[in-house]
Amino acid sequence: MSKGTKLILFLIIWLGVSRIGFPQAGDPEVRPNSSPYLLLDKGLQYRITKSINSMYNFDFATAERDFAVIMYQYPTHPLPDFLMALGYWWRIEVDVTNTRFDDIFIRYLDRANEKSERMLKEDPKNKEAAFFLAAGYGFQGRLYSERKSWTKAAFAGKNALKYMDMSRGEEEFNPELLLGDALFNYFSVWIPENYPLLKPVLALFPKGNKALGLQQLETVASNAFYTRVEAQYFLFRLYASEEKRPYDALRISEYLHNKFPNNPYFHRSYARHLYTVGRWSESVNQSQEILNRIDQKQYGYEANSGRYAAFYLAEYSYRTGDRAEAKKYYQKTIAYGEESESQESGYYLHALIQLGKMATEEKNKAQARKYFDTVKKYAKRKHPAHKEARDFIKKNKL
Repeated sequence: MSKGTKLILFLIIWLGVSRIGFPQAGDPEVRPNSSPYLLLDKGLQYRITKSINSMYNFDFATAERDFAVIMYQYPTHPLPDFLMALGYWWRIEVDVTNTRFDDIFIRYLDRANEKSERMLKEDPKNKEAAFFLAAGYGFQGRLYSERKSWTKAAFAGKNALKYMDMSRGEEEFNPELLLGDALFNYFSVWIPENYPLLKPVLALFPKGNKALGLQQLETVASNAFYTRVEAQYFLFRLYASEEKRPYDALRISEYLHNKFPNNPYFHRSYARHLYTVGRWSESVNQSQEILNRIDQKQYGYEANSGRYAAFYLAEYSYRTGDRAEAKKYYQKTIAYGEESESQESGYYLHALIQLGKMATEEKNKAQARKYFDTVKKYAKRKHPAHKEARDFIKKNKL
């Protein structure tokens, strides 16, 4: 499958998955429930809020005890199974190359989908059931696409879109549905800008608006009751990688890290954005804390986060002239990269290049050549790191 086709598939899947989220503590005051839908029960939302905050903060034991109580109280409803699945998704999100949670994640989603389908069979107009089916199939599609199971991913994405359309029309859901509209507005423009060959395909979709998409994401991130964290997650990633707005990315990742200090994904993102804007000493502190938590075997902190943190420490040491510390942390970057099987990542490749240059300075040409050969092994030929390695070998006669 071509890269462009994968992007279309990801777009479909994200549109499906983005239709659901959950509240945070401290959000708008709850009101008496007037909706027939359990998802909109204000009293239950308050209880879910505390549990979801525990989940985002990687206190899964606390969260899942609460989810189990909800499952006992509402055994035929998809909500508790979906919540359990969401907890396993966050375990996966920290390092998407790790497959050990895949089966249990899919089992909980299958159970949620089966319960939703029974609800829909009893009431074909049940928008809550359609809401959960859109989210359930969307998450399944996301995982299958990560695993390159393209047929399963396409099937899940198609179902997500079908049920997403069915879930429209309930006024109380509308603020949450805005997240999907925001993502569509942004990516339906971004894809043809970056992949012109896909313009004919995107012509079949409604016309998007990137600026409006970002504005909608900010609205959801500030005002939505359910999808606030999800919108913030998308925003800081887009601001960092696509919009070249590093201070906005830092603003959001700092908030998320402060809100959920034990979430390793938010933690390493915060360290990264501190480094990007030049707040190096703060990035060093956060990076060292990440490595300390890995050494202490704190749950969720693993090699993938270590690769990020070690790289920032190496770069800072190199910039400040401490070559011994730089070498130590570049080597840690390599070790964490190999442990997480991230040899094609930019941090891994750049660390090899830096180690190769330092070995050359130390007159250890044999070791330098090994580092640069490793770059050539893992980097695609068109990758800048591959060219830099080739040029350095030639120039220095390694």
